Amino acid sequence: MGLTIDDIHEAARALDGQVVRTACQHSKVLSRQCGAEIYLKFENLQFTASFKERGAFNKLRSLSERERSAGVVALSAGNHAQAVAWHATRMGIHSTMVMPGNTPFTKQRNTRDLGGNVVLHGTTLAEAQVEMERLVAEGRTLVHPYDDPLVQAGQGTVALEMLAQQPELDTLVVPIGGGGLMAGCAVAAKSIKPDIQLVGVESAGYCSAWAAVSTARQPPAGGQTIAEGIAVMNIGSSSLPIIREFVDDYVQVQEAALERAVGMLVNVEKVVVEGAGAAGLAAVLTRPELFEGKKVGLILTGGNIDSRLLASVLMRQLVLESRLVHLQIAIEDSPGFLGRVAVVIGEAGGNIVQVLHQRLQVIRHPKDAVLDVLVETQDVTHAQKLITALEQAGFNVVRQTSGVE
Repeated sequence: MGLTIDDIHEAARALDGQVVRTACQHSKVLSRQCGAEIYLKFENLQFTASFKERGAFNKLRSLSERERSAGVVALSAGNHAQAVAWHATRMGIHSTMVMPGNTPFTKQRNTRDLGGNVVLHGTTLAEAQVEMERLVAEGRTLVHPYDDPLVQAGQGTVALEMLAQQPELDTLVVPIGGGGLMAGCAVAAKSIKPDIQLVGVESAGYCSAWAAVSTARQPPAGGQTIAEGIAVMNIGSSSLPIIREFVDDYVQVQEAALERAVGMLVNVEKVVVEGAGAAGLAAVLTRPELFEGKKVGLILTGGNIDSRLLASVLMRQLVLESRLVHLQIAIEDSPGFLGRVAVVIGEAGGNIVQVLHQRLQVIRHPKDAVLDVLVETQDVTHAQKLITALEQAGFNVVRQTSGVE
């Protein structure tokens, strides 16, 4: 028997008081920028910073005493591992998370800190799965991240809450990896509001749902992505029939859109989201015509992004928006010229972040020196105004590109 709305209502009752009933709020600024009424569901504010807690708890609560005493196992190097570890520990259930040996230390540590036993095996998820299957064969219960109706029912409570909080929503945008979140949200949303539009969003290299339902049958390409949470090569077997029946449209998003969405959510909403958590907004940025004038619900599915990656994404966005520009300026290698450059930049409203005075790299003449200057500006128009001011002052200026543009 397939997943039903009754299963999701039952999961909602069980989850009451066990997970955070996160806010679903209208964003005035994003709405203005996107040309649609944008509502954000802040699942990144769960205790373990992702929606995965819902499905994990709903599965764990269903276990018999024998299954609880035998313990559970999960194959995950991310949000699912932390969710299972946290709720299993709270319920007195021993949990083992099987991860590839190259899993980042922070994810290993976070899972252990939440009470999970971490077992490292192999270097890929496929190799780690061999160890997971061995532990299941020994009697442990598998808590699958998406291919389980109980997990899907827990995830479906996200849509249940969204439509209770914002009944006027006419579109839901849901990230798809293995499809557990979309399966649960699709059953919940279409049962409550049959005419609501469901849009699935996938990373361009991991469009497993689109590949499964489209006539092209083009397999996912794989590759690097900052949306690791939805980088799944195969859609769940129990998720696919639901997705095939209920999802109205699909959007594949590129890395640039994911990065931009992460940056916008930090700068506009002052919230930290991971790549997969920003996928819904990335879909709106990618195909604005699909959402124009609609009341759109976006799920910020998680906030577990590596600090260094977040810093890199934010800096790249500053470059893309011309709020940080790298200039090479030829000057005469004589006293006072560095000061003259600084004065021109200051009078044009620029802020010098970094400067390097080089004598071995020249633009025009051996008697020149080169200033490598990193300048903070307001936007692309301001950056061009600053460059023009330097040129009018007699300096030869070359704007350097970083490969980000």
